Amino acid sequence: MHGYSRLGRPSTPSPPSSPRFRHGRSKNAIVGGSTVGGGIKGGGGGGDVKLQNFVERLVYMVVAGVYRRRGVLLFAPLLYISGMLLYMGSLGFDMVVVSDRVSGKAAPLGSVYRSPQVFEMLWPFMEAENNGSSSNAVRSYMHVLIRPSKSVFNGLVGPLVVEMDNQRLLDTGFFKWDGRKNARIGEWGLRQGMLQKEMLMHAWNPRLRQVWKPCLNHSFSEAGEKSNGFLIIEANGGLNQQRLSISDAVAVAGLLNATLVIPIFHLNSVWRDSSKFGDIFDEGFFIYALRNHVNVIKELPEDTLQRFNYNISSIVNLRVKAWSSPAYYLQKVLPKLVEMGAVRIAPFSNRLAHAVPSNIQGIRCLANFEALRFSEPIRILAAKMVDRMVRNSSKSGGKYVSVHLRFEEDMVAFSCCEYDGGEEEKREMDIARERSWRGKFRRRGRIIRPGAIRMDGKCPLTPLEVGMMLRGMGFDNTTSLYVAAGKIYKAEKYMAPLKKIFPRLETKDTLASPEELAPFQGHSSRLAALDYTVCLHSEVFVTTQGGNFPHFLMGHRRYLYGGHSKTINPDKRKLALLFDSPDIRWETFKRQLQEMLHHSDVKASELRKPSGSLYTHPMPDCMCKQADVRNEADLTR
Repeated sequence: MHGYSRLGRPSTPSPPSSPRFRHGRSKNAIVGGSTVGGGIKGGGGGGDVKLQNFVERLVYMVVAGVYRRRGVLLFAPLLYISGMLLYMGSLGFDMVVVSDRVSGKAAPLGSVYRSPQVFEMLWPFMEAENNGSSSNAVRSYMHVLIRPSKSVFNGLVGPLVVEMDNQRLLDTGFFKWDGRKNARIGEWGLRQGMLQKEMLMHAWNPRLRQVWKPCLNHSFSEAGEKSNGFLIIEANGGLNQQRLSISDAVAVAGLLNATLVIPIFHLNSVWRDSSKFGDIFDEGFFIYALRNHVNVIKELPEDTLQRFNYNISSIVNLRVKAWSSPAYYLQKVLPKLVEMGAVRIAPFSNRLAHAVPSNIQGIRCLANFEALRFSEPIRILAAKMVDRMVRNSSKSGGKYVSVHLRFEEDMVAFSCCEYDGGEEEKREMDIARERSWRGKFRRRGRIIRPGAIRMDGKCPLTPLEVGMMLRGMGFDNTTSLYVAAGKIYKAEKYMAPLKKIFPRLETKDTLASPEELAPFQGHSSRLAALDYTVCLHSEVFVTTQGGNFPHFLMGHRRYLYGGHSKTINPDKRKLALLFDSPDIRWETFKRQLQEMLHHSDVKASELRKPSGSLYTHPMPDCMCKQADVRNEADLTR
């Protein structure tokens, strides 16, 4: 017997391909024995074959057997596996780290971390744009050119910068040479300085936008009068992985006409946060916001608990495959739900396909963008932090930039990228990898190429690189910057340049007092909720490494800001090339980065693709296009 469901038409799943590190297999075959002379005639027939030794006889018997009895082909996989085991055992492969710094041979452009050298060359120009006077900047710049400086460069020890003439300064377009010892700033430089102060006011081009507005109540039906049973799910991972699981669970409950029990949070071995649902999200508001569409309760009723001996583990746990379609839930889960009266799905992460009918998508939208409000303690402190950022940003009309910086030790270790820490860094990263992913990076035959990883744009950006990128895009040193991050790897060393570039830098530790943060310490998801809120309300959000945090933020910002994410999503392959060019000109550097900012502006209003997530791209499932009356009014002024 099947219960009532609210699915209009089954939809096939369209899960995105999961990015994995794949290792190519060698296509070379090793053939033992000498050449068989005379050939073998087809049909198992009897051409004259001269067999010289035992190996040739064995090969001939195997080949002849395959031709005569095709069933022998069934043993081919076993023969292949046996051969590979013997082959690998005899050669004894180990993990190999291949360095791109080969003595006497230049490493490919973009494969080496040279950002500090690039910064040393470009910093005088950044300073000149800051203070409107270039005399000191040029003197220090010329000092850099002639100062004997040695560093590890391409595996060789030598001069950091080659000799350059004064014409180089003239070619930048920033300085005007007047025949004296010093350079003076030109009118162009002064004009640029004034324009930069308005950068945050006009970071995004309104003419590139189409205005979208949330519209949730038009596409999905109300909850059924009689529930088919109770659905219990277990959400795992960090803050935004939990958001995904909760929102998908609400959608599944709506699909099955089930009553959802407030999700249980699994104590993750990585996040180590013991918070319950009510510690992070507002339970009462969650239930109220969904009341007309999905029934939600805080805990199972007494009679149901009694039927399962007050032990939730006694309730059948259905193993649902990842990215399951609505049809799968209706065919496999719903009958069990009606039969048992209650079912569990644990773990419940990525258990619903992206492509589902519009009425189910509408429930997803409602859950994520409206019902999942943070708990009151988080909301109160987060509001104070946002207010402080706005007040600190008075020079830019209360607007500020937020950055999601992923340069924690585990992220650097997992990336297998090399920076400028030498043998000490290598030793620390090896220890970190073994501590968090035992044996994963020491598997036999695994080859790690740090240079190739960097060229592919997979290395986490350092704080210095984030600062250089933003300055190149046009944000000056009066910009208020909020950095959302965990514990930065060697923070004293790596954060110093970013603070030098952007003196108005804040984090949750500087924006809130120790007393205010005390109730949140030791709870990574609650601390992440503070970061999430401050980033949500920034004028510009910068993502540097991907993951659930920026993906959910981009979607939430699109939902709040008329369909535009107001997010800088840099091309890290291009950044790798720029940051590996110590002799790059400031004007070239800026032009490349301003083009990157424009590209982010264009891509910020993308619609969801069939295989995409509405949590990142809420249009058109959660939002409707509106006439852009405001922009038309602006154009007539």
